[in-house]
Amino acid sequence: MKFIGITGGVGAGKSKVLSYLAKKPGVRVLLADEIAHDLMKPNTACYEMIREAFADEDIFLPEGGLRRDALAEVIFADPVKLQRMNAIVHPAVRNFVCELAEAERARGELRLLVLEAALLIEEHYDEICDELWYIYTREDVRRERLAESRGYTPEKTERIFASQLDEAAFRRHCVRVIDNNGTVEETERQMDAILEIIL
Repeated sequence: MKFIGITGGVGAGKSKVLSYLAKKPGVRVLLADEIAHDLMKPNTACYEMIREAFADEDIFLPEGGLRRDALAEVIFADPVKLQRMNAIVHPAVRNFVCELAEAERARGELRLLVLEAALLIEEHYDEICDELWYIYTREDVRRERLAESRGYTPEKTERIFASQLDEAAFRRHCVRVIDNNGTVEETERQMDAILEIIL
């Protein structure tokens, strides 16, 4: 089993790449965001740590749980709070992923385990993945996509761009680069060529 980490800036179109991979036989796709989501539910260790660290913020629902939009506003507006949040959630996600990858290797049924994470490089997933792949899309294309698909304002997009690695850093750490500026078919052809090499 190969364990691949996939990353790229917000709006790069990682979801399309992942859904294409997920259709292939013997491939399992993990999303770090979804894992984090589960690990942050009420009555979990993560949730209790967040309650403690962000006790003064209006990000909790009356019945328990997090107001995700409010949480995003709080952490993306303040680098210190973003760091505080990451320090709680990312180690928990990493532990979960390591255990799951180990279990899948032992089971021996998968050809490819794929993890998508925004902070793949910052959290040193290169230490546990066989390869890191970078989904490259130009900034102007990403801005357009984020405005259309998520309704992001230019200010919000710039704020998120500023909190992420630049293109040179992605390219420096990733073994393969998938150019996602063209058509879906062009991206899929690149994926197939890579899969042929590594599998």
